[in-house]
Amino acid sequence: MCFWEPIEKPPAVWEDYGGTMSLRREYVRLLSTKLTEELMKQDMIEIPDGFDLSEHLYEVMDAEITLEDRLNDEVRSMLNQYSDQMRQSGASYQEMFKLIKNKLIRERKLVL
Repeated sequence: MCFWEPIEKPPAVWEDYGGTMSLRREYVRLLSTKLTEELMKQDMIEIPDGFDLSEHLYEVMDAEITLEDRLNDEVRSMLNQYSDQMRQSGASYQEMFKLIKNKLIRERKLVL
């Protein structure tokens, strides 16, 4: 007996980006707005007049969601600086990408 109905993810909510599934910014904004509304509705928080909590939540959520994309861009930039040396030594771009990315993750203590 199943107590819940599995739902399919709506295509408008997800987009394929670089082989990983990323949330669209519109959906992140909707989540931040709904979260703020629900917290206020349940009297769990009080928001001062003129303070836009949903916008602040959106900024934090967006920064977290785009963290891996920004890290990938940084690694690509680093590898582009050494592309000639990598070609001469026969180093694999994919292997070097993984090594550098994992090193940065460890050094910065990131959670992706």
